Amino acid sequence: MPRAEIAVPALDTMFKRLKGLMPVLHSCRVNKPYLPVLVHLPSATLVEVDDVLRFTSGRLTTLDLYTPEVPLGFDIDGYKALCRENAATSDRWRYGLASKMFGFHGVQNQRAYEDAIRDLASWVMGLSPLIRVAAIDGDGVAAYARAKDVLLSKLPS
Repeated sequence: MPRAEIAVPALDTMFKRLKGLMPVLHSCRVNKPYLPVLVHLPSATLVEVDDVLRFTSGRLTTLDLYTPEVPLGFDIDGYKALCRENAATSDRWRYGLASKMFGFHGVQNQRAYEDAIRDLASWVMGLSPLIRVAAIDGDGVAAYARAKDVLLSKLPS
């Protein structure tokens, strides 16, 4: 419970800063399971590969609100820099579409919020930190080559 007492207020603040629709959040039910990109089965460590569309101003908002108590499986400062560098383009992706919890123009904010939930939930549930690998060029093989040593060092032995 102490971990949830840290994560839940942070997620609440993120939701509000992203202009989430609180009545919708309160009435939501989980109707689609979370399917991670990769799972290191021996340690139950989740691995996400993030393309350029994940680096938005909404994601920067969530990253700025992470509490220092939460261990992360990625370089938060590097991710913030990628958000600043790519937000102008990534924010325009599917800009006109509505999201269930964030209304019109809310698809990017919903994705940012869901990423934050994944990052914090793994810690709340006592799992190893979710590992994120940036693949802004869309090349997963190159992203793995760049991140291999860091990725392997973060996996529990």
